[in-house]
Amino acid sequence: MMRHFVRSLAAAALAIAGAAFAQQPPFPSRAVTFVVPYAPGGLPDTIGRVIGQRLSEKWGQPVVIENRPGGNGVVAAQYIMGRPADGYTLMVTDLATFSINPYTYKSLPYEEKDFTFVSLTARAPLFLAINPSIPASTLPQFVELAKADPNKYSYGSSGMGSIMQLVMESVKASLGIEVLHVPYKGTGQSVPAAVGNQVSMVISAYPSLQGFAREGKLRLIAVTTANRSPLAPDVATIAETEIPGYDLAPYIGLTGPAGIPPAVVTKIATDVTDVVKEPAMVEKLRGLGIDVVGGGPREFAQQLATDKARVEKIVKQAGIQSE
Repeated sequence: MMRHFVRSLAAAALAIAGAAFAQQPPFPSRAVTFVVPYAPGGLPDTIGRVIGQRLSEKWGQPVVIENRPGGNGVVAAQYIMGRPADGYTLMVTDLATFSINPYTYKSLPYEEKDFTFVSLTARAPLFLAINPSIPASTLPQFVELAKADPNKYSYGSSGMGSIMQLVMESVKASLGIEVLHVPYKGTGQSVPAAVGNQVSMVISAYPSLQGFAREGKLRLIAVTTANRSPLAPDVATIAETEIPGYDLAPYIGLTGPAGIPPAVVTKIATDVTDVVKEPAMVEKLRGLGIDVVGGGPREFAQQLATDKARVEKIVKQAGIQSE
């Protein structure tokens, strides 16, 4: 009797919860916030704003960009963990938060289980760019200069443990060169530092570099993907010039706090995938040097696992120590 009563009570509770959820207005019924874990101007910020604008049109609700830089994504991740699990606050996530930080921090205030992986959106090659005062037009030429005068040159990144640091440290380890690392809070600071010759080199995605490259204020000398970028076809890959098989490009996705209702996750993932695969959006993102991916939680999980394995190998090869 008691067991039957408990089951009936549980069933009634589920029915009430289901009815309450069904009575909620369709998602989204108000503004959605995209939290970017870096300062304005970098790849996550660019993608967040481009996709957010189109989603705002599709949803009929504002998509607000909120920059919360710090700790290579840790600050933003902690903020997201404390938000309601309703899909209205999402983080524009690159591989730093979940694929790099676990190998470069001794401890983190979050785990993967604390988040909902909603949508995989894009992947973008990174470029190595130098100040034009340096007498090199290719990566091999720069490597020759660096070997001839160790520690004369420096490079700027988006912070300790960033993908930019991993790229250059893996290049240094593979080629036996010494180049000083200067961490910044984001490409909004590191790229201008390279333009001003405060650092010799910077590693960044194409959107942050294209204007300076066209004006001759920076010189692109290598790209991190296996194939050359159609936006800069004269720039050779690291793989073809110095390190065979080299291929590293950060992904961008949307994550939220754990417990977002599956229906909301499906809605967001479907709409984001539809938006990024629109011909006009594909062309626009390609024009920014960004390759469209598109996918839901399953595709996000697969990409996460692939990049974690790749990053672990690089961290060991480069001897990067945990903070």
